[in-house]
Amino acid sequence: MSYNNFRDAYSALKAHAETLRNQQEPNIDDLLNIVQDSVAAYKVCQQRIAAVDEALQAALGETSENVRPDRGDAEDE
Repeated sequence: MSYNNFRDAYSALKAHAETLRNQQEPNIDDLLNIVQDSVAAYKVCQQRIAAVDEALQAALGETSENVRPDRGDAEDE
């Protein structure tokens, strides 16, 4: 399955983890599909987290450039 957003990908990871946790006997026939789908979901989650981190770092970088070191407040205040 392909995932287009973090929420769906994260939900899939949680569901797969729950499935594996609750198995009385390992179902090797389903394991390959679960692993492949989990890897795809994980990559989407990882990409979204990296994008948010990058945006946050950019925003914090812009904010810190507007702070005066002597007073610690924004220049335009």
